[in-house]
Amino acid sequence: MRAVVQRVTRAHVAVDGQTVGSIERGLLVYLGAARGDSKRDVDWMAHKIATLRIFPDTDGKMSLDVGEVEGQVLVVSQFTLFGDVRKGRRPSFERAGEPTAAAADYEAVCGKLRELGLGVATGRFRAMMAVHCVVDGPVTILVDSEKSF
Repeated sequence: MRAVVQRVTRAHVAVDGQTVGSIERGLLVYLGAARGDSKRDVDWMAHKIATLRIFPDTDGKMSLDVGEVEGQVLVVSQFTLFGDVRKGRRPSFERAGEPTAAAADYEAVCGKLRELGLGVATGRFRAMMAVHCVVDGPVTILVDSEKSF
């Protein structure tokens, strides 16, 4: 499982011109599930997202997590995080999760983030989405569960 996590002052995602998910201060998370991801990957990813200390404290040091700043999380499915461009010019998505399993993993991460007490908004799985955000910092972090165990 892979995620690109951005600290934002606001973000929203639209499908067919209609907003389906919106947050103010918090995290915009592009989340991709891989073939073979397990409950361990889901749990690890949700915990890592919830506890990333990337918000500034009163001294300007990044030492607070999204819950500590009363932020929210907007999670957008993003299978293209598994695009392999080592050969040719067109990405291969062989490592991306099969849609049914990937959707379940995506929903599981969102559910786990909610269990951890965070406000969670989402995009729409497998839809063509327009994501709008104001990145704060900019702060952008890459997170990969494959590199965690």
